[in-house]
Amino acid sequence: MKPEKDLKLSWNTPEAIRTDLLDTFPYEGESQHITYSTKEFSAVCPFSGLPDLAEIIVEYYPDNLCLELKSLKLYLVSFRNVGMYQETITDRIFRDLWKTLTPRWLKIRTIYATRGGIDAICVIEKGTQPSALR
Repeated sequence: MKPEKDLKLSWNTPEAIRTDLLDTFPYEGESQHITYSTKEFSAVCPFSGLPDLAEIIVEYYPDNLCLELKSLKLYLVSFRNVGMYQETITDRIFRDLWKTLTPRWLKIRTIYATRGGIDAICVIEKGTQPSALR
């Protein structure tokens, strides 16, 4: 069998990201710093078609809502075959979670696996962070 000379890789567009999977539950407790992280995130580099692997860290202070964890997991899995640049992914996750939670403060950090000897870490933060952590 001859190897394919013009290998064409394909991936989904950002429309495949399932924001509808994100779910919340009410929160009325004390001010709380919440952190979720996963090292199992993957998407597709639209330049090379190769997988982009990352650790995703979500930190927030809820206002009235908390994020349901299984819904976050399923939402993140929906990026699996989507072709997006790392910086755009970070921004997309941030915007989707900000809209879903309307928190007092939100920070998204993506730490990508080394590519070509270069490490990429993207961070977006917004809102009023309680003074206890400053």
